Amino acid sequence: TCRLLYSVKMARVVIFLSCLFVGVLSETYFKEQFLDESYTDRWTESTFKGADQGKFKWSAGKYFNDPVEDKGIQTSQDAKFYGISAKIDKPFTNEGKTLVVQFQVKHEQSIDCGGGYIKILGSELDPIKFHGDTPYKIMFGPDICGMSTKKVHVIFNYNGKNLLTKKEIRCKDDEYSHLYTLILKPDNTYEVLIDNEKAESGDLEADFDFLEPKKINDPDASKPADWEDNEKIDDPEDKKPDDWEKPKTIPDPKAKKPDDWDDEMDGEWEPPQIDNPEYKGEWKPKQIDNPKYKGPWVHPQIDNPAYKPDSDLYLHKDIGSLGFDLWQVKSGTIFDNVLITDDPEEAKKFGEETWRKSFDAEKKKKEAHDEEERKKEEEKQKEAEANKKEEDKEKEEDKKEEDEDKDDLDEDKEKPKDEL
Repeated sequence: TCRLLYSVKMARVVIFLSCLFVGVLSETYFKEQFLDESYTDRWTESTFKGADQGKFKWSAGKYFNDPVEDKGIQTSQDAKFYGISAKIDKPFTNEGKTLVVQFQVKHEQSIDCGGGYIKILGSELDPIKFHGDTPYKIMFGPDICGMSTKKVHVIFNYNGKNLLTKKEIRCKDDEYSHLYTLILKPDNTYEVLIDNEKAESGDLEADFDFLEPKKINDPDASKPADWEDNEKIDDPEDKKPDDWEKPKTIPDPKAKKPDDWDDEMDGEWEPPQIDNPEYKGEWKPKQIDNPKYKGPWVHPQIDNPAYKPDSDLYLHKDIGSLGFDLWQVKSGTIFDNVLITDDPEEAKKFGEETWRKSFDAEKKKKEAHDEEERKKEEEKQKEAEANKKEEDKEKEEDKKEEDEDKDDLDEDKEKPKDEL
């Protein structure tokens, strides 16, 4: 019994220390909830585009759960460039660690064309000059333009080149808040979550053009001259029938030379052409199986001498700032609850505590508003129909009176003068 109690106590101690150890290891590098206007002390708006630079405002939008907690930064001017960034207090590297980038986006303006993505940059960023060509390390988030572009960008910079994912990840395109999470792991894999649910995942080397291909076509190999890759061939015993050749058109046998046709003035008369009903088209021999068919020729592959493996595709050594750099035709997008951490579970929990409450309340309030507007429109339509009926009734009564007056006038005209 004593041994059992001792084992239980030791197990509890181990569990406690493990939790404490994990808590110490996990780290939050940046968190912004825009709870008050002091965010302007941490975030700097770019002025690079001059008069074309749009302004952000502090707002919770039209529908929200809490008027303070749900406030974020909102684009406020149509057809403008937007740039705003913040420095990370302690620039860091994700070497040997998982990197989690997460933020909340709400396109409550029913966005037609514009970005909603975040950029992760180095510590050398000049926030005043932040713009579209500013070098960045990671670009992640939704991008919408018309019906054709509704995707989540996942772009990594590697050796000076911005590499786009080969996969198509569809973003949300409604008017509610949505949570976008990118998880980058030291085993060179990644995962994209939307609203805390997996949307895509994969291997960096497979899904992005980080490296040269491992294999290439052998430059010294070529398809043999006698290689037969045609599955079918013409039947050598099939002959074209003697009566096959017929002209495509023939003179119209029903056509007659006009009586007033003058050969000297008009030239020699020729009847118009019509389609020949006996024309069979171009003759082609029947197809038979090719007895020499070998199948498609496959180019032999060799190891690519330019391929150099890299176990650090995920690695970024100086993560020192982040920002939103966008162009929007129609403004109104709200960004909120930005988080950079090394713990996916922490990010998930933070998302449930913030985004989930906002999303549920927004949806409920907007649906209630839409229903109220629908009822108002319905009442308005009913009122318009009732007014039309009343107008039609009045017009009918006016016409009836006019007809009666006309009938009385006609009767008076028909009466003898001595009766008037």
